[in-house]
Amino acid sequence: MILKRIGALSCAKVSAILYGVIGLIIGFFVSLFSLFISAVGSTFSESSGSWFGALFGVGSIIFFPIFYAALGFIGGLIMAGLYNLVARMVGGIELDLEQQPTIPRP
Repeated sequence: MILKRIGALSCAKVSAILYGVIGLIIGFFVSLFSLFISAVGSTFSESSGSWFGALFGVGSIIFFPIFYAALGFIGGLIMAGLYNLVARMVGGIELDLEQQPTIPRP
């Protein structure tokens, strides 16, 4: 089997979801770090900087998944389009697939 074409929009959707999950994980860690820094900073001074750190921490859980999903969508769309262009020239990727035997269900 040879993979000659990839649906650009379907590839972009899958990329957006995968990158959105990665963004959620990164946003979680940035949020933890920033909340930790704001908690430590608030023990040493009574400034409004701790509120900024807390706001940034909560905002990162919202911002990073959306940002990464948008970049993943655009990147997946571009890469699928480029793959289709290159596959026309060189013939695509050869796949060696094996079909598993089906087990009859009672």
